Amino acid sequence: MVNATPTVSYSITLRLEIKNVPGMFGRVTSAIGSLGGDIGAVDIVAVTKSDITRDITVNARGEKHGQEIINAVKEVRGVKIVNVSDRVFLLHLGGKISVENKVPLKTRHYLSMAYTPGVGRVCMAIHDDPNKVYALTIKKNCVAIVTDGTAVLGLGDIGPEASMPVMEGKAMLFKEFGGIDAFPICLDTKDPDEIVRTVQHIAPGFGGINLEDISSPRCFDIERRLKQSLDIPVFHDDQHGTAVVVMAALLNALKIVKKDIRKISVVINGAGAAGVAVTHILRRAGIRQIICCDRHGAIYKNRREGMNVIKKWLADHTNPKRLKGRLSAVMRGTDVFIGVSGPGLVKPKDVKAMKRNAVIFALANPVPEIMPEEAARYARVIATGRSDYPNQINNVLCFPGIFRGALDCRAGEINEAMKLAAAQAIASVVHRDELSEEYIIPSVFNPKVAKAVSHAVAKAALKTHVARRLHIRSKLYYF
Repeated sequence: MVNATPTVSYSITLRLEIKNVPGMFGRVTSAIGSLGGDIGAVDIVAVTKSDITRDITVNARGEKHGQEIINAVKEVRGVKIVNVSDRVFLLHLGGKISVENKVPLKTRHYLSMAYTPGVGRVCMAIHDDPNKVYALTIKKNCVAIVTDGTAVLGLGDIGPEASMPVMEGKAMLFKEFGGIDAFPICLDTKDPDEIVRTVQHIAPGFGGINLEDISSPRCFDIERRLKQSLDIPVFHDDQHGTAVVVMAALLNALKIVKKDIRKISVVINGAGAAGVAVTHILRRAGIRQIICCDRHGAIYKNRREGMNVIKKWLADHTNPKRLKGRLSAVMRGTDVFIGVSGPGLVKPKDVKAMKRNAVIFALANPVPEIMPEEAARYARVIATGRSDYPNQINNVLCFPGIFRGALDCRAGEINEAMKLAAAQAIASVVHRDELSEEYIIPSVFNPKVAKAVSHAVAKAALKTHVARRLHIRSKLYYF
């Protein structure tokens, strides 16, 4: 992966012994700067008459670029590299999450209440009334992050062990933005039947299931079966998280370009998990002119090439005019492009052929379907999945608040109405007087987002009769 500009994702710290003579530090910074390295913190570690030891933190564009910077510093006479640390790897040492006790175990009294013999009374209370498991255990605020490691970020099928850092990161996001305890569950099987059975078996200890990075089309079947068999929320974030944030961004983008959501035409490139979920939520919002494309081009009714059960559903429920052809052909005259596919698939001429004030969501990571610089000449609003451009479509805006709301009202599922409510809540955080082409979606660090989403989701759950508890004026009402 290579970034256009240096990023903290490829940040290294060089510990250098530099000859203690005037001009030496300048030579080091010049060597780094000549290769486009972005120097951050500079710290003095030790000083002697002959040498100064410094730690210099540098952001690079990628691993190769980082090595080029190291090699350039090695060539500077009078400089010795003592150590090179990769800051990303340092952050991951020993894992990123831990389990901590909520009550102290400093005396025999606390031990006897938290564990035997006192705990037995609590166990029997739950045995006599299973609903008490929510009040008396971690279940009420606990989510399992389940993966088989087959579709991890942009890395693909890397297996359960290699997927652990991503799942730990997801758990951090649940805690930071939703106050939810989440645990990585990385399964050493690709068999959908085994995955479903395993999740069913562990479900009693969790208040919700977040499916993560499971390849398409298996993910659809796994989610469907778990939703049917469990009485707790099951949410595949790669599908629905993306869809919710895309919907939120589109609601605000349409305010800028002043177009009616019921009258726009949309092209979605990518018929995997995210593409299908985006299609569902757009249809729920009232959009009917949707064309989905895959590597074979437009998906239309009775198409034979490259079809499966999911694409057949898309063929039956989208592309009412049955347009055929490659992506560039079907983009002509449309209002919105949403890419959940791969890098460089859209050219500037394709954007130019769209309607005036076009909206481009190029969400492939790390390299989008078209770079914002290329699309800017013809598109009015542009969003990507990257943090180094405006309007980042990031699932973090969605899943902590959705699960917070679902857990708070003890919803039995997360339905389409709750997802659309979440999208509308995210969009509402950006006020009309703040809206601009480069600000259609709030920051992931905006504290209002999770709160707005959780309230909207709980309200929608109650309205659609899937909530089993409602918090009103500090009283709990059970259903």
